[in-house]
Amino acid sequence: MVRALQLWLLLALFAGAAMLLALASGSLAIAPADVLRLLWQPDGGSAAQVLHTLRLPRALAAFGVGGLLAVAGALMQVLLRNPLADPYVLGISGGAAVGALLALLLAGSALLVNAGAFAGAMVTIVLVFALAQRDLSRVDTTARLESAPRLLLTGVMLAALWSAVITLLLMLAPEARLRGMLFWLAGDLGGSDASGWPLAVLAVLLLAAWPLARELNVLLRGAASAQALGVSVVRLRRVVYLLASLATAVAVTTGGAIGFVGLVVPHALRLVAGNDQRVLLPACALAGGTLLLLADTLARTVVAPQQLPVGVITALLGVPTFIALLLHRGGRR
Repeated sequence: MVRALQLWLLLALFAGAAMLLALASGSLAIAPADVLRLLWQPDGGSAAQVLHTLRLPRALAAFGVGGLLAVAGALMQVLLRNPLADPYVLGISGGAAVGALLALLLAGSALLVNAGAFAGAMVTIVLVFALAQRDLSRVDTTARLESAPRLLLTGVMLAALWSAVITLLLMLAPEARLRGMLFWLAGDLGGSDASGWPLAVLAVLLLAAWPLARELNVLLRGAASAQALGVSVVRLRRVVYLLASLATAVAVTTGGAIGFVGLVVPHALRLVAGNDQRVLLPACALAGGTLLLLADTLARTVVAPQQLPVGVITALLGVPTFIALLLHRGGRR
């Protein structure tokens, strides 16, 4: 456990440094010492206003969304026993995108867009759960069978359906609204004003998932083995599915479809910390939040005053990183 604490402390230090960098960087540069001072004793200056009204809410939202995506990705990989699983593998981001794009098409407010995205994600969660109920309730009796093929295939088919609907909505959208719709699809934290919401959900997610870590470790051996060792596999699958899905719904609602965080972060941490979920889940929360915070800082500063969709930055960082991880693991074999 000492090694786990050391890892968490190191990741927490990186997270603090990334937060300080995000708050100090931008069109109006603020010295790190001034950032710390203005956080505790804001004055009436422009720097304090920028810090508290623009940068701090966005930075907190970025950290919360990144942590949610990373933890949800780790849970999905255990649930599906598939290292390529990520938070979006069950079509949740597609459902959220349809809801958000419909709201944007109707010229809805930011609140309506968020509500539409959350509603679309929830519809997908209910559909997948209902259609794959038999699979979630089955305990395999042989190790050769996959743990949740119907769940995975149902999600893939729903994702394909939502993709077709998204294409149709983009084709029907007027030019004036098309840019905003494309920005949302690529992942955008620029309009995020509910900074505390993703962080609060992340804290609740960790409190709910961490006590299940021992059972998740056993589930990695296979459903039949877990059942023989006293794990309630059906209950565990349902809880993990709901936790990961709700976390993904909140993340997508806040920041749009931001890819690769939930796929890359758990893989990278397994190389360092192993596959013990008691260590991995808190580490994913810290590392995922830090990664997205850094990516968002790049997105809003690299071509300032213009801003890039943060999903573009995570893809540019995530693809080579994931390939490097695969080559590293292949070389070790």
